[in-house]
Amino acid sequence: MTAPLTPPHQPPHDDPWQTPPGGGSPYPGAEAEKGPDMRTELRQAVVVMVAVAVLGLALGPLWLWLSPRVPLISDETAVFLKDTEGEEAIAADGTFLLLALAFGVVSAVLVFVFRRHGGIPLVVGLALGGLLGAVLAWRVGVWFGPTSDVVAHARAVGKGVTFDAPIELNAKGALLAWPIAAMVVHLALTALFGPRDPEPRWDDWGPVAPGPAPDDTAPGGQHRG
Repeated sequence: MTAPLTPPHQPPHDDPWQTPPGGGSPYPGAEAEKGPDMRTELRQAVVVMVAVAVLGLALGPLWLWLSPRVPLISDETAVFLKDTEGEEAIAADGTFLLLALAFGVVSAVLVFVFRRHGGIPLVVGLALGGLLGAVLAWRVGVWFGPTSDVVAHARAVGKGVTFDAPIELNAKGALLAWPIAAMVVHLALTALFGPRDPEPRWDDWGPVAPGPAPDDTAPGGQHRG
């Protein structure tokens, strides 16, 4: 019988694909690209949600300022629209929609710039913050706008005097414009400019120890033909 070609005390050659000790990644540089843990992501998502929602305090007055007014007039017995064919109410909804879309784009860009490694919790926080911000903007605009007590307002201004109707958001679906725009823009930015998984670099592994030579002898010490 022939002696084994590989001494029994020789350790097996290193496997370049096996996980390094300590549970690290087998790819060089992967630890540097690793994002925050789940607890950190949740904390960042809450911060983003609150910060984005606070932006609604700016959207509300801006909507109130840019929206056209709906003129009303009273004859002391009833209140009427001064211009029955006016489209000011529709324009108010459109103004809110355009402003909400713009705020969604801006908030998504800011979140992506400052939290480039964010995951799903960050996107959820961005969407919830946009929805809360839109609702807050709607209520702030109504609160600081003309009074909702139209009868008392008509009595205060007198007969035949034109006054503004309370600002309203008739198309409640416009409240979704902010979160939808924020998610779409953030997804596009992540796909185009987000961090990528590192590629394995073979030169970082160093030389690979050769494996044992094949045994070309048959049992009994005779060479195979």
